[in-house]
Order: sequence, then structure tokens, then C-alpha cells
Amino acid sequence: MLKTEEDIIRAVEQDKWMIKLLQAAKSLNLPDWWICAGFVRSKIWDTIHDFSERTAIPDVDVIYFDKENMDEFEEKKLEEILRRIVPHVPWSVKNEVRMHVVNGLDPYINSVDAISKFPETATALGLRLNQKNNVVLTAPHGVEDVLNLHLRPTPFFMENPNLVQIFENRIAKKNWKGIWPKIKVRHINREDKEKWHEGE
Repeated sequence: MLKTEEDIIRAVEQDKWMIKLLQAAKSLNLPDWWICAGFVRSKIWDTIHDFSERTAIPDVDVIYFDKENMDEFEEKKLEEILRRIVPHVPWSVKNEVRMHVVNGLDPYINSVDAISKFPETATALGLRLNQKNNVVLTAPHGVEDVLNLHLRPTPFFMENPNLVQIFENRIAKKNWKGIWPKIKVRHINREDKEKWHEGE
């Protein structure tokens, strides 16, 4: 049973596939790098749901923060390197120094700041290996929501009315509840009131 950040880290440490991908990302020597979002969340929800097989994820998101080289082409080169190290993985590499422009937001301070502004608290998670190859977890909004199977907007999205619809569109498009039936989705209506949809 996963109940704490330490439990999550232990589960990752025991997952040879995740460690292999973390080692591949670390080998790039990128500044302020993390593998984030669904890579982390899906592992947690699969474990809580007692799935015997890993849920496929559309991409493995590697982010970093490099002010010296903001060329998007560099990200594509890094993806190609990762595909050579670990083939058949949907690698996606993004330099968060430039991603605020793509997302129409103010500049991010660092990679964790960018993660904190992801749409959902359960997705605002990142993993990396430190110098001793220990697994490090970042969770700017804590792990309570992801562990309790709660899907809700991050404070940044809650505070920006224009972003609420992005959250709702993601919930509809991703069909997470169809994959992990125990999750509870918190929808936000125009009056900014909260309501729970727990399913059957």
C-alpha cells in the first residue's frame, strides 16, 4: 500500500523499467532535469489499483532548465539520443526555459516551478536520480491527492479562470476514470464551486 512519499520512492526503486529510464535521462547530464507527469502518476495509480500490467502512457516526459540553449532542435536531438539508449519508448524532451511561451504564461523560475503549474495536482510530480543514483521525488503540491486518487486542478489553474476549461478538457479527453475507475474527479464550475464525481 502506498501511503507516503517514501512508499512511492520505494515502489519506483523496485521498478526496473522506471530505473532504466531514469538512468537514461540522467546520462544526458541536463541541468535541473526530471521525468515527470504521467510517468509518475500512472505508476502510483496502477499500484493502488493492483494492476498486474503497466498502463501504457502516451509519452515519457523529460524536462530540464537550460538558459544557455533554448533551441527547440536541441530537444529533438536529446529525444533521439534517448531513443538510441532505450528504444520503443515515447520520449518527449522539453526545456522549461522556453515552455512558458508555448503555454502563454510568465517565465518559470526552474523545472519544479514549471511542474507546480501543471494542470492537475496528481500530475504535478517529478522523479530523478541524484549523484548517488538515489531516487528523488518532487511534489510541489504534496502527494495526498495522487495517493487518495483525487484529480483536481493545481492552485495555479484554480486561480486562473481562463485555465479551468483546459483542465476540464483534459479530463474529458484523457479518460483517466475509464482506466483507473477508483479515482475521484473534482470538477470546477463557472462559480468556482467544487463538486465530486465518484462514479459507481
